[in-house]
Amino acid sequence: MDARARRLILINSVIGVTIAGISTRVFMISVPTLATALGTDILGISWALIVYQMAGIGLGVICGRLGDIYGHQKMFGSGMGIMAVGSLLCGLSQNVFQLILFRFVQGVGGAMIQSSGRTLAFRAMPAGSEGKAQGLMAMSHQFGFFIGPPIGGLIIDLVHWRGIFFLLFVPSLVGMALCFMIGRSVAASASQRQPIDYRGASIFLGLTVLVTLLLDQKIAEVLGRSMQLLLAVIFAGALWSFIAHERRTPSPMIDLSFFSVPAFGYGSVGLLMCCITQGLVTFVAPFYLQEVLKLTPTFMGIIFLAPSLLSMVLSPVSGALTDRIGARLLLMTGVIILMTAFLIGANLGANSHWLWPAVLLALTGIGSALFNTPSQAVMISSLPKEHWGTAIGIINGTFGLGQMLGISLSGIFLTLAFRYYSGIPGTTPDPGDTHIFVASMNVTYMFALVIVVIPLLTSIKMKKN
Repeated sequence: MDARARRLILINSVIGVTIAGISTRVFMISVPTLATALGTDILGISWALIVYQMAGIGLGVICGRLGDIYGHQKMFGSGMGIMAVGSLLCGLSQNVFQLILFRFVQGVGGAMIQSSGRTLAFRAMPAGSEGKAQGLMAMSHQFGFFIGPPIGGLIIDLVHWRGIFFLLFVPSLVGMALCFMIGRSVAASASQRQPIDYRGASIFLGLTVLVTLLLDQKIAEVLGRSMQLLLAVIFAGALWSFIAHERRTPSPMIDLSFFSVPAFGYGSVGLLMCCITQGLVTFVAPFYLQEVLKLTPTFMGIIFLAPSLLSMVLSPVSGALTDRIGARLLLMTGVIILMTAFLIGANLGANSHWLWPAVLLALTGIGSALFNTPSQAVMISSLPKEHWGTAIGIINGTFGLGQMLGISLSGIFLTLAFRYYSGIPGTTPDPGDTHIFVASMNVTYMFALVIVVIPLLTSIKMKKN
């Protein structure tokens, strides 16, 4: 592969991962507008977000494995095309059911882009530069997160809500065109002749749907406890079936022996726990800022830009340092910074200055950048190159699952603590009852502080890159 092809691949990967980041965040800012325009409620429009998450978690691993078999250049180009079509169809949606269907199409494209785009970037970088590759990809994704909300809000205010989807159409086509320009510069995968584990892929996708139904609180309210218990039993049976099948098949969708590699196994556990705590912060902090401290949505939005901005800036630095000094010190430093952030959250009061939660969010961005980038770089580089696509798919799925678990667990612990402090069984957290809500929030942050001890322990076990 010549230098020009490497540059084109890196540019295209940056474009694709940025688009995937924008498509996630730009939708969040448009949820109230979309619900009104399409004549639905919060539960209905939330499914348009849920199906996108399902596709990312369930199909990320599958797309990564297919890329390892058929070639990531083909998968990436196809993903860009599907993202373009999905974005166009979302913009043309006439009702919420169409939007949900087409958001799933968008999610399929996003899953293909994320898994294959990151893999191509890793392979385009020189050996020993895995940290820089991951830092570049993390920066691109965070850049999409950073610019998505302000661009989306501007388009909704000045043009139309449909414009936020049309926004992604042209750059997706550009990325697909670049794939054709690059042509066959990327060598075919060594595992090209291996069969595809269709059964394993189907079971894994079913597991993704089940875990989403189990973790989403809105869905739980609709289904009721008895149906949730039944789903839990079905999930346990499906998980056992998946593990048994993957151990037997000669070419599994997820090779479970990956997790016996210390860097990948410990890294997966640490990354999941870290993502859970990040999901917790995302869920709890807005209620405190807006309902307790009475900050305006605009000012709150500015504060929430801090973690994305810091993560975007520090991820490439963290990646470069990983290549130079190894991952262990960076991982432990990142966890300690996250612990400091959660300790601040555990001590926030009803009359705290807004600067303290702002510092909390800023430290979360710094800690995440110092932890996530080295962790992923070491995990991916610990496996043979022909399995990098699958590894990146697993990592992307871990991110999505961790965020979902964080939101779900924070809601559960916030509710339990609120009921304990209020002495009212069956009540739900109410920010209007300021002191009880803040005390419950403190408990939730203490829970996050306990969880993040696990990544600290796994970091100690991680070998230097």
